[in-house]
Amino acid sequence: MSLQQKIAKLIFKLPGGLLVRMAGGKPLEINGRVLEPQLQMVAWNGRKAPPLSSLPADVVQAATREQLAMLAAAPEPGVIIEDSTIPGPDKNEIPVRIYLPDEQDPTHPMMVYYHMGGGVIGDLDTCNAFCSIIAAVAKCPVLSVDYRLAPPHKFPAGINDAIAAYEWALRNAGKYGAPDGVAAVGGDSMGGNFAAIVSQEMKRQDKPVPALQLLVYPAVDLVEEFPSRKDFANTFSLSTDTMNWFMDQYLPAGHDRSDPLLSPGQTGDLSGLPPAIVITAGHDPLVDEGDDYALRLSREGVYVKHKRYDTLAHAFTAFTDFSPGSRRACLQIAGMVRDMYGRL
Repeated sequence: MSLQQKIAKLIFKLPGGLLVRMAGGKPLEINGRVLEPQLQMVAWNGRKAPPLSSLPADVVQAATREQLAMLAAAPEPGVIIEDSTIPGPDKNEIPVRIYLPDEQDPTHPMMVYYHMGGGVIGDLDTCNAFCSIIAAVAKCPVLSVDYRLAPPHKFPAGINDAIAAYEWALRNAGKYGAPDGVAAVGGDSMGGNFAAIVSQEMKRQDKPVPALQLLVYPAVDLVEEFPSRKDFANTFSLSTDTMNWFMDQYLPAGHDRSDPLLSPGQTGDLSGLPPAIVITAGHDPLVDEGDDYALRLSREGVYVKHKRYDTLAHAFTAFTDFSPGSRRACLQIAGMVRDMYGRL
């Protein structure tokens, strides 16, 4: 651990009131939701950073990788972690990371997990700690997928990798002590978009649908302008400007944003989809569309567990090392997965 990381750890352990005084002097409140002091501190420290939309994609990828590494938590104990590759849909090899808990329940399906990053940034390290939490608490193997990123690999390369990884898990889960022929899907932000799309696409193709879909602050609708996109347009750690920049990198010019492989929230009929855990963050431009999607799923007869963490920000699954609320939330979410598996 670097000296900078040690200093940061000590700062984040200061009382919340002191952190707020150091980060602007008053709590950051929007729509009655007060951001956790530790997250406010990170937002304050980064307030003068140039917008991502002003930088080349490769610079953004390198910078965010370095920043997230500075804040990353260690994996949970009691989980074996293995890096590997699986065949992709275009004769490519997809890097994956497999998490195997020491105390695995053989009835719990493998979860295929897709990291956040707008289809442009992120990798296996981005969700490393959270995937280990899921494996340890839900007592299931987790397959984390390093799908292809834009702009070198524009849509639909990433979602095609996501679908291929899910179908690989169906065929291979039994090798990892999980039930054969079944798998769950999960993801945060763009990964939540992928998990929702895989669930819908399997239904459309009359293929085995996931046992469960875990959607953490998911981006589900690139068409509808929900109020939170304006209310939280400039919040940490995702802004509306950054979201628009992501899509400029991710999509071919002129592509229809209502495409069901882009906007699962545009799908009219949500009946027959897998049970869902939908998690949203209070300080997030995506909060309204995630809340809305959970409500629509429930109205269509899908069993849904929905929770909004009002004090947390977008990307909180990557902040478990310094944000007490983020760690509590991630442990609770993994517990929801375990409990949902108990209903299958």
